[in-house]
Amino acid sequence: MNAFCNSKLRHLTVGLCLAMACLFAGPLPGQELNAAETDAAETDAPEMTEEAEQAIDRGLKYLLASQNTDGSWSSENGDYAIAGTSLGLMAFMVEGHFPGFGRYGEALDRAKKYLLKRAKDSPTGAMGVKMYELGLFTIAMSELWGMTSDPEDNKEIQEVLERTVEIILRSQSPLGGWRYAPRPDAGQDTSVTAMVFVSLASAREAGVLVPTEAINRVTGYLRDQVWDERTGGFGYQGKGYTVACTAGGVYAAQLAGNRDTEWVAAALNSLENSPTMFSRKNNGHFYYSHYYAMQAMVQAGDERYAKWYPKIRDALIRLQQPNGSWQEKEQDYPHKTPMAIIILGTPHRYIPVYQR
Repeated sequence: MNAFCNSKLRHLTVGLCLAMACLFAGPLPGQELNAAETDAAETDAPEMTEEAEQAIDRGLKYLLASQNTDGSWSSENGDYAIAGTSLGLMAFMVEGHFPGFGRYGEALDRAKKYLLKRAKDSPTGAMGVKMYELGLFTIAMSELWGMTSDPEDNKEIQEVLERTVEIILRSQSPLGGWRYAPRPDAGQDTSVTAMVFVSLASAREAGVLVPTEAINRVTGYLRDQVWDERTGGFGYQGKGYTVACTAGGVYAAQLAGNRDTEWVAAALNSLENSPTMFSRKNNGHFYYSHYYAMQAMVQAGDERYAKWYPKIRDALIRLQQPNGSWQEKEQDYPHKTPMAIIILGTPHRYIPVYQR
């Protein structure tokens, strides 16, 4: 069996087994675990508390209530629909829910069809959005591929995924990063580069070819252009330090094969020692930075993860709004609620790119 088939088989097997376990082994709404089942659940993931599960459930109900009629999720004025819908799907998938299956199947199917239609209607495949949204779209397509009930949809997902990956690869700058526009001459910054490279890692995990040269160029950009030896972290467009860029940069560096390097260890240490990391007031990109930081700690191993997850879990539970969302104002970016759910759902490990 070739490398493509091996990778795709692993992706499908892990996802399907976990999804089936979630759908058929877990309690239905209104049911309670008995004592033996509770003990087993706590053994499997003691960090996933009842309060966290309830917060996730309230968040998913909010997403269902706020889904647009066309199947998308977006800001109040309709902006960021590609990003919002991609993240919305992943918020459900992180809990083992997929389009066409279970009680959320119909809603997720509409979201999937919205994304596929946007891709199909785009002459270039870039859908007229910035690289942030294209990256999130690519992650969603990678994780959906092979996980839907309709074989024809799976074929279409494969086609749009491969097309989008080609766009991303063509857009990589000579230095190895990406910026907002899908062009190699658009420049690069750590924030966009992290989002885009995580999407390439997800696509590669699903079985799409990502050349080693492209991965090596990302490593070169992160290590040589934006990692700062003095701070241990990453700057935005050069050496320096921001919490969000350090979280994104270190996660991308890990996925590029640099887990055991001194510079990645230094970046992890800088996150753990950051005085503003867990402060919603002082961390201006709170949800965005923790979306990356949580997965970076998963990649860093059980010890770091075990110290990190409970802190962000409890912080997110406190920050949840009465309506179940993490949106803090009406005209808000649509990423906060699904990112919070993805972070809280980390112990389940249902999405391959969020596994070690």
